[in-house]
Amino acid sequence: MTHTVRAPEDQDEPALLRDQFRQLLRYRALLACGVVLGLLGSGWLALSGEDTYSSTGEVSVRSAASDPFAAGASADKGINIGSERQTAVSDAVGTVAAGTLTKQGDTVEVGKLLSGLQVTNPPNTLVLRFSYTGRTPEQARARAQALAEAYLEIRRERTEDSIDNMVDGYRAQLKPLTEQRDRLAEQETGTVGDDVTSARANLIVSISALSQKISELRALDTTPGYLNKKPVAPVKPTGAGLPLLLGLGGVVGLALGLLLSWVRLVFDPAVRSTRELVRSLGAPLLGTLPRERAAAGPLLAIGRAGSRLAEEYRAVAFRLAYDPSFAERRRLLVTAPRGDNDMATAAAVNLAAAFAEMGRDVLLVEADLRTPRLAGDLGTAAPGGRPRWAAGRDDRNWPSDSRTNVDVPGSGAFTLVAGRRMDNVPRALTSAPVGRILAEGGRPGAVVIVLAPPVLAYADAVALIDRVEGVVVVCDPREVHRSDLERIREIIGAAGGTVLGTLLHPGYGRLERRARRKAAARRARQAERAHEGPDPRGEADGPDRPGSDGRTGDPTETLGLRTLDGGSGHSSTAGRR
Repeated sequence: MTHTVRAPEDQDEPALLRDQFRQLLRYRALLACGVVLGLLGSGWLALSGEDTYSSTGEVSVRSAASDPFAAGASADKGINIGSERQTAVSDAVGTVAAGTLTKQGDTVEVGKLLSGLQVTNPPNTLVLRFSYTGRTPEQARARAQALAEAYLEIRRERTEDSIDNMVDGYRAQLKPLTEQRDRLAEQETGTVGDDVTSARANLIVSISALSQKISELRALDTTPGYLNKKPVAPVKPTGAGLPLLLGLGGVVGLALGLLLSWVRLVFDPAVRSTRELVRSLGAPLLGTLPRERAAAGPLLAIGRAGSRLAEEYRAVAFRLAYDPSFAERRRLLVTAPRGDNDMATAAAVNLAAAFAEMGRDVLLVEADLRTPRLAGDLGTAAPGGRPRWAAGRDDRNWPSDSRTNVDVPGSGAFTLVAGRRMDNVPRALTSAPVGRILAEGGRPGAVVIVLAPPVLAYADAVALIDRVEGVVVVCDPREVHRSDLERIREIIGAAGGTVLGTLLHPGYGRLERRARRKAAARRARQAERAHEGPDPRGEADGPDRPGSDGRTGDPTETLGLRTLDGGSGHSSTAGRR
């Protein structure tokens, strides 16, 4: 085609993101597996775990103060809330709380008791929040309260121990001073008494200062804090419920599925998008065939009422007809990359019918001489039989004895040159009769369409490219590889041809692929039996042998295959119907 192949813009980030998201959605099985795994995991967590209850109490921490109501008194004087939090979860607090719970009939070890405790500190506060998780509401309440009270008790004991230690120190300093004062009081006489009196007065001052400090320590308020919020028995279990866990599991599973799809996309050699297919093949996209249930029946979609598939074939035919590259020579080679050639066969037949609708003189050549089956697919030939127009002429070489007309219901007709199994396929395709047939595309109003085997499976298509320059590649975007498309472009370009475009088809499902494989194997066995010769029992192996329904199996009796007389070889056009 002459249209410019536009590569995706690197700066169009929204388009690239949408394209990548659509590519990830190609792997719906991985996405579904991820979601199912997430839901199963969340359901297992919700149903397998025991119900737990959490009770919370709040303790306001304060330091010891002589006058808490004095101006400028600070409650956080000398308090390190981080250290206090570590004290709250220490074994000392756990030991005291375990002893209290034992008196209440709840015997528990210190380690197990502390395993359910969580102490937090709200920002910019001197509050410790004791949260305990237990099996029952009453157990959670009792243990949370016991731990909070044990913390306050430990802190009170430590404060009082510090005061007692300081008082003992001051008393140790006070005792020698008191003894010295008493000795000086006994020596206070005469002139010497003035010096003794002065020393004694100094001792009295020191003793008074120490005594005052001891009094101040004894007067300190040693309240360690207050239990602002007492723990209460919870009404409902803690933790996320089943609906919330299922929702979280679904989200996590979807993320896991997207991750698996992305990994699969990275290592997938198949074409990721139509723009990548166009860039790899170097040719525009002619069309995308829709999926139809009726498409699994007759090969011809043209002439079927209300068929979206037929309209797509007509659109592709019109696009090719008005393309300068095709209009110059009017010869077209239809092939597939590799594997199954069924969709290429259907595309070639329906394009021939579409050109016949346009009033063109169409010649369809089946160049698949390894597994020819186009004549049988266009009719209802009996298994193992050959059409009547091909029987009895084995003395003539292909393709001179294989011409017939194919009537398209309500659209006209085109000429079919059906293939035949040959021992030397390359020699047959490069023979002079084939060249004369392909040269018919040079006549005014004529179109030659050649159906070739997969280009990467056999070299048959390459042998015809020098005489049929325009190539249409029919492929399934989910199965064709980027390297295959690049290789096809190089092969066709090196052979002197041009890729006019690509035609995408939706492919087949698993059951359809299995059925088609069985049908292909059955056709191969029938072709082998037909190639071996007549039936050893003396019966004719052809369409004249009646089948179980009384038909002879001749496609000329069912789908309008008409033998041309004398090798005239021209199809009836739409204007001569």
